[in-house]
Amino acid sequence: MPKSTGKTPCKSNRDKNSKAPLVVALVYDQLCTFEYGIAAEIFGLRRPELKQELYRFTSVSFEKKPLRAAGGLVFKATGSVDDLLNAHTIVIPGWRAKDEPVPKSWTLQLKQAHERGARILSICSGGYVLAAAGLLEHKKATTHWRYAEDFKSRFPNILVEENALYIDEGSVITSAGSSAGIDACLHLVRLDYGTEVANTVARRLVMHAHRQGSQAQFIQQPLPTTGKSESLVNLMTYVQSSLNEAHSLNSMALKAGMSIRTFQRQFFKTNGMSAVQWLTQKRVTYACRLLETTDLSVDRIGEEVGFHNAESLRYHFRKKIEISPQEYRKRFNNNSLLTKS
Repeated sequence: MPKSTGKTPCKSNRDKNSKAPLVVALVYDQLCTFEYGIAAEIFGLRRPELKQELYRFTSVSFEKKPLRAAGGLVFKATGSVDDLLNAHTIVIPGWRAKDEPVPKSWTLQLKQAHERGARILSICSGGYVLAAAGLLEHKKATTHWRYAEDFKSRFPNILVEENALYIDEGSVITSAGSSAGIDACLHLVRLDYGTEVANTVARRLVMHAHRQGSQAQFIQQPLPTTGKSESLVNLMTYVQSSLNEAHSLNSMALKAGMSIRTFQRQFFKTNGMSAVQWLTQKRVTYACRLLETTDLSVDRIGEEVGFHNAESLRYHFRKKIEISPQEYRKRFNNNSLLTKS
C-alpha cells in the first residue's frame, strides 16, 4: 500500500445530477497503445453492473499532425486541450523515448492543470513527462526498472524508488512497467469509490483487485510450475482464507511440507518478499478493507486480520500505510463518489 498524501480532487459524494469526474489521457505520436488501453479500459468503459457512471473519458493531443501508434496504427484524439481545464485526472502513457525531449508548451499545460487541482498519473516512462514538467521535484517516484538509473541521473532531485509498482504522492502518481499501470489505475478507483467498486472493476479485468504499491517490480521466478511452487500456491490460498489464525514461519513451512530454510528460499523466489512480509501485507490489506467497509472497532479488526490486538495492528498499519487505522478510516470509510442508495 503506497503512502497517500495531499489533496485528492472530487472526493466528496456526488448528487444524482452532477457529472462523473473527467479523466483525460494524453496521447501523442508513437503512443504506447497498451498503456493507453489500460486507461481506456479502467476509466472509459461503461459499467452497467454498478448502475452509475464512474468516469467520463476522453483523449487529448497537443500535436496537430496525424498520429501513429506503436505497431502501425493511425489514430486521432477525440477531445480538445480545453478538456484539460476540466480534468479530474490526467493519465500519461509511456513516453515515446527516454531521450526524446518533452515540448515546453506541453509541460506548461500540465503544470497549469496540476496547479488547478488535477490529479496526474504516469504509466511507465510517462514519468519522464511529469519530471520534465517539474511535478516530481523532491517527491518520491517510480518508473520501469529499465529506466531507473537513467531517471535518477537525469533528475537528481526526484527520490526514485526503483523497486516499487507505483508511488502515490497525492496529486501526482507514478507507476512502473505497463502492468503496474493497471495497479495504479485501480488504486485511484479505490481512492475515489472504495474497495468494493475497485474489486468490481478488477473482476471485469479478470485480475486481482490490488497489489501493494511497494511490491517488487521484478521477481526472479514469477510463475509457479509444479512441486514446491504448487505447494506454495496451496499454502498461500489457505493462509489468505484464514488470516485470523496464528500463522507463523514455522506453521507455514510445515503446511507447505518444507524445511524452514527451503520454504524461505522458495517463497522469496516466487513472491519477491519473505513469507512474514507477505503475511503482514495481506493482514494490513484486509484491515484496510474492513476499515473502509465496516464499523468494527480497531480492536475487533486486529483480531479479524490476525494481529490479535489493536496495538499490534496500529504498529504494522503505520509501518505500511504511514497513517493510523483511525485516520485511514476517517479518510476512506463511506467517502465515496458514488451516490448512496
